[in-house]
Amino acid sequence: MANPLLQHYIKLTEFLGQALGPDYEVALHDLTDKNRSIIAIANNHVSGREIGAPLTNVALKILMDRSYETQDYRLHYPGVSAAGKTLRSSTLFIKQHGKLIGMLCINFDDSRYQSVSEDILRLCHPDNFIETNFQTEETPANAVRSIPPTTESFHNSIGAVAGDAVGRELLRLGVTADRLTPDERVQIIGALEAGGIFLLKGAVKDVADALHCSQASVYRYLSQIKKEDPTQEVEE
Repeated sequence: MANPLLQHYIKLTEFLGQALGPDYEVALHDLTDKNRSIIAIANNHVSGREIGAPLTNVALKILMDRSYETQDYRLHYPGVSAAGKTLRSSTLFIKQHGKLIGMLCINFDDSRYQSVSEDILRLCHPDNFIETNFQTEETPANAVRSIPPTTESFHNSIGAVAGDAVGRELLRLGVTADRLTPDERVQIIGALEAGGIFLLKGAVKDVADALHCSQASVYRYLSQIKKEDPTQEVEE
């Protein structure tokens, strides 16, 4: 059962989804269970998530850096859907007596409007002018897409959230999981810890699988990190 205060936001989620239209996904998170935090969602075709999906990488990072203590909301940060579409996201922090209990998130898919604007530009300018001034370089089909660590990703499972986080770190280091050195593993796990991945119960197993190492190794690396920062906690 959701916090009684969040019950009021469930109807608000439905209302905003209807009022804003199909390009706006509205998701309500209950932080009681970070693994299954979404308790209401409207226009979920935008991200492809369902009720019961876990917190995103950005939400976990917010819990770690505690930015919600000095802010009531965060506006217009980038996200990317499972289908690869760029989204513009905003989050309202829902607090009760100063404690963060939930998040109301709006994710806007503006791809239709970008397409319309490009069509208008083609009507207003000769094709050669468009090609000269507005054309962007095409990305090769076999190129690896690098997603900045601050970009929000949306997934339905803990394994996907953890795998995505590990993938970003591997891209950042320019290595593959099967060629990691122990120092590189510590560096990656330290980044995952700072990003809040281990706030999700069971994430250690998924991280170990993604890094091609044992769960015992992940716990050992985390133990090394904890010696430097004993305030860190890991969900079993």
